[in-house]
Amino acid sequence: MISAQLTLSAVADLPRIEEGNDLGSLLAERVRVEAHDVVVVASTLVSKAEGRRVRLEDVEVSRSAQALALEVDKDPRLVELILRETERVSRAVPGVLIVRNRLGITSANAGIDRSNVGGEGVLLLPEDPDASARYIAARLGCAVIVSDSLGRPFRRGTVGAAIGVAGLPALLDRRGEEDLDGRVLEHTEVALADQIAAAADLVMGQGGQGRGAVLVRGLWIAPAASSARELVRDPDADLYL
Repeated sequence: MISAQLTLSAVADLPRIEEGNDLGSLLAERVRVEAHDVVVVASTLVSKAEGRRVRLEDVEVSRSAQALALEVDKDPRLVELILRETERVSRAVPGVLIVRNRLGITSANAGIDRSNVGGEGVLLLPEDPDASARYIAARLGCAVIVSDSLGRPFRRGTVGAAIGVAGLPALLDRRGEEDLDGRVLEHTEVALADQIAAAADLVMGQGGQGRGAVLVRGLWIAPAASSARELVRDPDADLYL
């Protein structure tokens, strides 16, 4: 059950996260959770703590990355990193490189980020965001979502989306329930973790706000073992290849 009122509060006084920081412990020192709370953590914080920063000058560029960089007019070192994180290139035109990355997420540049990195280099997505969420959840004693800002097909702008989930359902299966008119829902699955991540994104902001973690209260969702992978559509079922 989801209550008629939710509260979202930024976790205050988080320091700048560096490689080796115990992010779960840092959060536990700053937030007091209650039953059914969810903490949403920006993937940039997780990546920094897990040492996923890469200096471009350290990247050795392959021939395939060099060729693709010419095609899309991007830094060959960045393209090399994108390809290392990629399962399949979806779209490659000047200025744009959209791929399905190793997490199954289709996004620009395999989710590699240059914003809020601190110094030179780029930031890769966490190696295993679900495992990262489980680790932080164990420290906090509540459900955790690792979020990232993703674009959407046929829509402008980015929204917060879940790339790691622990302690709550990623999807809510409403099939078999009845609507107000008594009709049985046949196809309704709710991307719960994405909805929570999108709501938290309003509080986090996208720039220099420095609010990388948000406490969400009022969901009253039963705990569950889950994975952000459940939110990824199987390519065989994709209607737009």
